[in-house]
Amino acid sequence: MSSIRRRRSRRRAGLAVTALAAALALTATACNGDEESGDDASEQPGEDGSTGDDRLQELLDTLPFEVDVDAWMDGGWADWDRDTWLREVGDFFNPIIQDLWDQDRMGEAEDPDQSIDDDQIEEDPNAPEADSPEADRGITDPEPAPVEAVAVDTPYTEHGAPIGKVFFDSPEGPMVCSGTVVADPNAPGQSNLVATAGHCVHAGSGGGWYRNLSFVPAYNNNGLSADELASAPYEEVAPYGAYWAEYVSTTQYWIDNGTMTGGDGAHGDFAVMSVVPEDDSGLSLEEQVGAALDVNFDAPAVAGLGDVTLYGFPAGEPYDGAMMYSCVDTPGRLSMDASMPVMYWAGCTMTGGSSGGPWLRTNEAGEAELVSVNSIGPLESTWLAGPRLDVEAQEVFDHVSTVEAGG
Repeated sequence: MSSIRRRRSRRRAGLAVTALAAALALTATACNGDEESGDDASEQPGEDGSTGDDRLQELLDTLPFEVDVDAWMDGGWADWDRDTWLREVGDFFNPIIQDLWDQDRMGEAEDPDQSIDDDQIEEDPNAPEADSPEADRGITDPEPAPVEAVAVDTPYTEHGAPIGKVFFDSPEGPMVCSGTVVADPNAPGQSNLVATAGHCVHAGSGGGWYRNLSFVPAYNNNGLSADELASAPYEEVAPYGAYWAEYVSTTQYWIDNGTMTGGDGAHGDFAVMSVVPEDDSGLSLEEQVGAALDVNFDAPAVAGLGDVTLYGFPAGEPYDGAMMYSCVDTPGRLSMDASMPVMYWAGCTMTGGSSGGPWLRTNEAGEAELVSVNSIGPLESTWLAGPRLDVEAQEVFDHVSTVEAGG
């Protein structure tokens, strides 16, 4: 992938353009600018006489609505129209804008407040234990006691390398979630897959796919404060660089039912991204990070899960999104739709921004595996819930893995 530099007021940046729409990859070939020149390479013509901005505009012209280059680089929401918002599986479109997510813009990203009113939950203090996931459906245990989140040891490259932050643009501005590198059976040892929450990539029943989706593993590797991060070298903020979503999918349940408040759609709040390195390093995400976690789509009944560790980068008060935190608890059951697999329910004080972060348990082989992702929590931030990953979640995973493999 070649790159084109882009005009920016804060620092020199680049533009590399790729897109994937309706499962068809469209690549714009860009001319290489002279790094020592003060000229803007995005304005320099290529062999066909067009500039980098022209080629990006050509890609944007394939969309069912009008948007110009500068507007898209900033999210492009000035022309936002719910009737034309790309929303169906296969419609994802995400041109790579190199260096868009610099320290300033990352710091501006806010958490999507995926909160729920406790009045929506009907607890059953006498709910019996179940010996199968099917028997767990429709059952809600008593609310878990709060568990105080603790800071993860640094450097994250040694204590949380596969976990990072997901950045994206929404109609409300730059947003941030968490995500995890997961193993790809179609690319052993070379996975480019990231698991996160559905509400971190798609607005659910009221909208469509978010824009400028990017993943930064081991974000803020040394655990600097938010103030220190603002002036830190980029290599400390993003030790492995940034990876842009080339293809994304979430559950049809989330697309049809998901809402940003109230918990609707939370039972299907799961997504998988296939990513590519912004710097075109040639290495897969798993090779760069050195690890990828297996996903268990057939975990035991909740009674057999044991302790689970939740990770994320909480950004809502009292946190500021700079550091990775974790909670350890034994999950209970939460159900808001008895037709769907039960949700896991654990005490944890992490806030918004931790959405999409992994729920990890140790399996019988003594290895860590991902069984859920952070989805919803209450206004008081005393617990978190995540969907049980079942048949539909595996279909999402398999679909993205197949697309990544060129199937």
